[in-house]
Amino acid sequence: MNPTRSPRFTSAAPVVLAVAIVVALTMPMPSAAAATTDGLPCEANSANTFSLDAKAGYVSTPDGNSIYMWSYSSSTKAFQLPGPMLCVDSGVTVTVVLHNTLPEATSIVFPGQHHQRANGHPAQPQADTTGLTSLTDAAAPLTGSVTYTFTAGSPGTYLYESGTDVAKQREMGLSGALVVRPPGQPDHANGRADSAFDLNREYVYLLSEVDPDLHLAVERKRAFDVTKTKARYFFINGRSMPDTIAPTGAAWLPNQPYGSLVHLKPFVPGDPDSRPALVRYLNAGSVNYPFHPHGNDQRVITEDGQPVQGAGGSDASYDKFLIDIGPGQSADTLDQWVDAEHWNGETNPIPVPLPQLQDQIVGPGTETWFSENPYLGGQPGEVPAGVVRNNQCGEYYMVAHSHALEQATNYGASFGGMMTLVRIDPAAGCPS
Repeated sequence: MNPTRSPRFTSAAPVVLAVAIVVALTMPMPSAAAATTDGLPCEANSANTFSLDAKAGYVSTPDGNSIYMWSYSSSTKAFQLPGPMLCVDSGVTVTVVLHNTLPEATSIVFPGQHHQRANGHPAQPQADTTGLTSLTDAAAPLTGSVTYTFTAGSPGTYLYESGTDVAKQREMGLSGALVVRPPGQPDHANGRADSAFDLNREYVYLLSEVDPDLHLAVERKRAFDVTKTKARYFFINGRSMPDTIAPTGAAWLPNQPYGSLVHLKPFVPGDPDSRPALVRYLNAGSVNYPFHPHGNDQRVITEDGQPVQGAGGSDASYDKFLIDIGPGQSADTLDQWVDAEHWNGETNPIPVPLPQLQDQIVGPGTETWFSENPYLGGQPGEVPAGVVRNNQCGEYYMVAHSHALEQATNYGASFGGMMTLVRIDPAAGCPS
């Protein structure tokens, strides 16, 4: 087998098949299919002004737990985790008004943004006789507010997060994504022409962790030593697998609005209408998250809000099979899948037979996403009696997860946690 490969991105149907089987073999299945959600759910307005409430609420986990959290939410909306995805253009003046309803002081810092001010004066660290109390001006407990302004930095993806009692309030959930776009080029990740992407295929992975013991202590107003946290849940956009593949705005996750299922079609080299997806990674936790999309490289084009380029602006972007994001860091990656081998059941069959159904383990649950047909868009094959097929039209699925495998669990139970899927539809799409 000598497949033709794109110089930047690779694909192989047998790999996809193998992954699909692995997914079918090993993953607990959700009660709903991997529904697609296209495009980034941005909070944006012409005045670039946002009103955020720091408030408390609850999120659910796939194992039935309910966890007390803190987060930022739009003042006109209910509690949500993580905070709203704020989208602005580079160079504009942004205003964020923080209203604090929490029982202790809190704040927001905007790493990577310029000319930051709080209540009209330069934002400064705060201290009292005991030492540093906050990295910036904080809003008083229960009713305090602070108005922050800044000039949006270079195009890229940034965290906004609490600058007060950071270890505790970060763990409690006080963070969100700030997306800065090139002015007039919403379909480019940065100012470079080669950063163009499909605006309907844009995704944020805000990665974080939760120690439920700390959250319970805060809820019950008990002391907790934050140096002794032990994370038990690992989130993408405030959800654990399999909730991560539920659509954005899923009614059964009212406080966790953002899904993370990446949705692709085969990329066609040379076709100006065929563009890659953009996946924006952010680490809002305390440790590295080595995120690993199976079956496909991703091209890192922006790191911490700076384009990956060399002297004179030469392209220095690079392919990665594992995107390792450190605390507070971000990386923007292009993701595309090329039908390199053009396998076809009649004219170009895969030279490896699909194992007979009785030689496969489909499950261990009662649902599968595998079509039982190795060809993209092929007619779905037979599945065992009693197994529900979530596959809609012969699409492929590839798993993407943290490669620190304890982070791919829900309270130690595999597979869950920091995990999602990449869905590849046939070129003609799936019938609705």
